[in-house]
Amino acid sequence: MAVPKKRTGHSAQGKRRSNWKATKPTTTKCPNCGAVVLAHTVCTACGQYKGKVVSRKAEGFVEATEVKEAKKAPKKAVKEIEAPVVEEAKAEEVVETEAVEAVEETIEE
Repeated sequence: MAVPKKRTGHSAQGKRRSNWKATKPTTTKCPNCGAVVLAHTVCTACGQYKGKVVSRKAEGFVEATEVKEAKKAPKKAVKEIEAPVVEEAKAEEVVETEAVEAVEETIEE
């Protein structure tokens, strides 16, 4: 890593930092309540953003989880996969019951 040979003077340091300026954040007025709000953020007074109810503070707020539950659709691929598995289980049960019956017959004789 490079190391400077000499220390930077106050004047050179000040000239380099002359373009470091703090800027004011842009603010707008809320179209619903008229409060001063940061740009592209939800209004802290009324809870709306771009005319839509977003925050719990606003009247008429609806939880997002209620909407998501209504949109769920049944999965068709899962049902197709489950059907062959059930048939295999039944086939194994038939083989086991036949083996048990055969063992019981030999015990009875």
